[in-house]
Amino acid sequence: MNLKLKRPLAIFDLETTGVNISTDRIVEISILKVSPEGTETVKTMKINPGIPIPPESSMFHGIYDEDIKDAPTFKEVAQEFAAFIDNADLAGYNSNKFDIPMLMEEFMRAGVDFSLEGRLFVDVQNIFHQMEQRTLKAAYRFYCGLELDNAHSAEDDVRATYEVLKSQLDRYENMEWEDKAGNKCIPVINDVEALHRFTNLSRPVDFAGRMVFNEQGEEVFNFGKHKGRSVEEVFTMEPSYYSWMMQGDFPLYTKKCVDNVWQRFRAKQKEQRQTQREVAPQTNASTPLQRPDKQSDTPHRQQQSRPKQKPGPITDDMLKNLQAKFGK
Repeated sequence: MNLKLKRPLAIFDLETTGVNISTDRIVEISILKVSPEGTETVKTMKINPGIPIPPESSMFHGIYDEDIKDAPTFKEVAQEFAAFIDNADLAGYNSNKFDIPMLMEEFMRAGVDFSLEGRLFVDVQNIFHQMEQRTLKAAYRFYCGLELDNAHSAEDDVRATYEVLKSQLDRYENMEWEDKAGNKCIPVINDVEALHRFTNLSRPVDFAGRMVFNEQGEEVFNFGKHKGRSVEEVFTMEPSYYSWMMQGDFPLYTKKCVDNVWQRFRAKQKEQRQTQREVAPQTNASTPLQRPDKQSDTPHRQQQSRPKQKPGPITDDMLKNLQAKFGK
């Protein structure tokens, strides 16, 4: 079954120096771009990670330091890959948890503003694990009846992923699925948006899984002491948690998502303070302050305002009294 696409779908796979999104690097990238008309374009390239490839990683994907010593760095080709993906939706195998956050980390290190907003994400592994729970090699055998002999070659992996996805559409057509709450639906249909919803049941915010969306669409921490609490609630109780995360060993895209929530949170606080300042003068104007002790103040003002009495004429008796007093 061929995919029904409203816009291009970029199915991609990364081979890396390791699995730490913050510190490891890409050593090979392959993208299979499928257009709504069904045409396919592949772009595959080895990448010099700028750091040694650990032997255990080389044994896994077969790429050694010697193989990439003359390859370009990701920064040198980042803009080229961003332009190749263009406005395509993204798909891959375990892409939501690893490939997308790793790709975003590399784009951000390279200074390329590659946005995930408005894109749909289809993780073929999530369909597979939620329906069958196997590996890519087993999935290829199970769905396609073929052996994936050259597993962990990036281009072979993306082609196998594409074939598995198409076979999944055939196999699960009209098949009912029940979630943990007992709700039933037919999730695997020939529509990328529906596949996006089914393969993003955890509703990740940053794809590294540090934050997820809850049922109300609020960002919630998914790790540590504040797991299960909304990010804005934590910022209200413990504002320093923002600084701790921004200075900590978290992926750059995770920090970007945290900062987005922080800026929105601060904007709300500023708006609330502004509203309070606007309401306060109106309250004062409607209830003018009374002058304290108004009644006791009145006699004093009256006393001050009395006109002074003019002195009367000097008499002989007054002079005699003065003479007797001062002895003159």
